[in-house]
Amino acid sequence: MARLSINRNLLIWARERSGLSEESLERRFPKLHQWLEGSVQPTLRQIEQFARKTRTPVGYFFLSEPPEERLPIPHFRTIEDQPAQSPSPELLDTLYTMQQRQAWMREFLIDQGQSPLPFYGSASRSDNPLNIANDIRRVLDLGNEWAAQHSTWTDALQHLRNVIEESGILVVANGIVGNNTHRKLSVQEFRGFVLADEYAPLIFVNAADSKAAQMFTLAHEIAHIWFGRSAAFDLRQLQPADDPTEKACDKVAAELLVPADLMRDAWQTARSDDESFQAIARRFKVSALVAARRSLDLALIGREEFFEFYRDYMNDERRRIQKTTDGGDFYASQNMRVGRRFADAVIRAVKESKLSYYDAYKLTGLYGKTFDQYIQKLYGESPA
Repeated sequence: MARLSINRNLLIWARERSGLSEESLERRFPKLHQWLEGSVQPTLRQIEQFARKTRTPVGYFFLSEPPEERLPIPHFRTIEDQPAQSPSPELLDTLYTMQQRQAWMREFLIDQGQSPLPFYGSASRSDNPLNIANDIRRVLDLGNEWAAQHSTWTDALQHLRNVIEESGILVVANGIVGNNTHRKLSVQEFRGFVLADEYAPLIFVNAADSKAAQMFTLAHEIAHIWFGRSAAFDLRQLQPADDPTEKACDKVAAELLVPADLMRDAWQTARSDDESFQAIARRFKVSALVAARRSLDLALIGREEFFEFYRDYMNDERRRIQKTTDGGDFYASQNMRVGRRFADAVIRAVKESKLSYYDAYKLTGLYGKTFDQYIQKLYGESPA
């Protein structure tokens, strides 16, 4: 069987890129050490298997040197003194999948005669964050205290997702790559990203994050659409990166969730409460974490008090997540992983014979009977 001469640096790069240990790979590929030494060369089949295991495009192994992978959009990190890292295969694969969906959706909408979204890119960094937040509320049909109409802040979060999609923005939330539970998305790497487009802007929320943080991430991402800027970000400790657009989005998000004038009024009573942030949270139907963050924004508390609360809150949140099972309705969860607006368009295109089943499967990540059952479960009808 023919052997391949592979640059050992490519094998090392693929292993490091995957995050797998050399020991775990050697259990699957006993001759890995010999490949690295050059005393034995792998076969094509072995390289294909190694590529699948390390989640590396097989063509990369035929390069002379490891490629420098970069995200096709800016990636802003809150903590700037950390060494730069290459994007993980999980982030890259997720972002490329979302780009494919967006490209198809854009073409579909243009074919349907859709006009560009009027609010896309309508704001600039010099605009008053209050005015931008008010315009977002106008477009989404949200009052200043819209969240108070919902019994819980999780209900408010779901309503916010719904009205964003109704406005023409694609919204996806997932904590894994597609439906692969073995490929989890890292909150430390990113909390979300936005793919800007005047026809089909797309918001992606890392659902591996706490529900509390997802609310602020979503609000931050909406602001990106108004500025017309693509970006990925980690929003560590709910703080923006040192970038003008990130800071502007941060201010708009805070004003959108908890308007400053109403917050100052509510603080007069809440500050005497033993659980002041929870009192604010109950009024605005946000998490106590967002309430604390807004208190910091408006200088109602100091940074030390905020970060002490943040650490305690996130520790409690992690314990709650550990006690929660992963169950749930698979088909209902697909509305988050695929996005209801996107799913509607795909199903419509299939019914109108403008999209093949094969392409619909690839776009949604749902195949065969799973695709049909998803439609039957959520729409009460078959795609035929």
